[in-house]
Amino acid sequence: MKIRTITLFLLFILTLSYGEGRIKVTAKYGSINPEIQNLYDFENIFVEQLNFEGSDLKGSSYIIDVVEFKDGEKVSSNTLFDGTELDYFKINSNKSSLIFNIKLEKEDLKVQLSTDRFRSKKLYYKLSQNRDRYVLKDFFGNRSKIYLNKDEKFPILAIITPTINKNGSASYCNVVQSEVKPDKLGISFKIPHYFLVYIEFK
Repeated sequence: MKIRTITLFLLFILTLSYGEGRIKVTAKYGSINPEIQNLYDFENIFVEQLNFEGSDLKGSSYIIDVVEFKDGEKVSSNTLFDGTELDYFKINSNKSSLIFNIKLEKEDLKVQLSTDRFRSKKLYYKLSQNRDRYVLKDFFGNRSKIYLNKDEKFPILAIITPTINKNGSASYCNVVQSEVKPDKLGISFKIPHYFLVYIEFK
């Protein structure tokens, strides 16, 4: 099978071949209703649905962790959802969809996971910068789908503040599409505060 040449960073988080032990991931961002999306934007609400598909998914569980970084250092790691706690949470087919609901309030970040069967608890974090500077980004780049190895833990979303370019402009996409490992973004791009959302299948 021919494998496309990809960057070191993308090789770290995904593979473009599909087979046993690999999971296809697609994403749907926001709302298709423009009025609802306009409200999301106004209220600093981010909603992203990630769709997973793979022959090994059925019967497995997943763990979602949120890791916080300040000045390039990891300062906290919290489990948003642990599907290994009950058999009820096990994936019952070769497809599964997770919706990440994120809201930036005046001084706080609120994160929750939801599916068609249940919702997770909510995690709250203090923001160190103005809430308008934080955005939700994924690691798809210009791709419509990516592939994950089932037996590895991967960062799938980032809630970041921008890097400031030499000309004074701010950039988000250059950060998540770089060759830098996710847990090193703060150091490489001098990002004072950001979060990574990880998924791990069991």
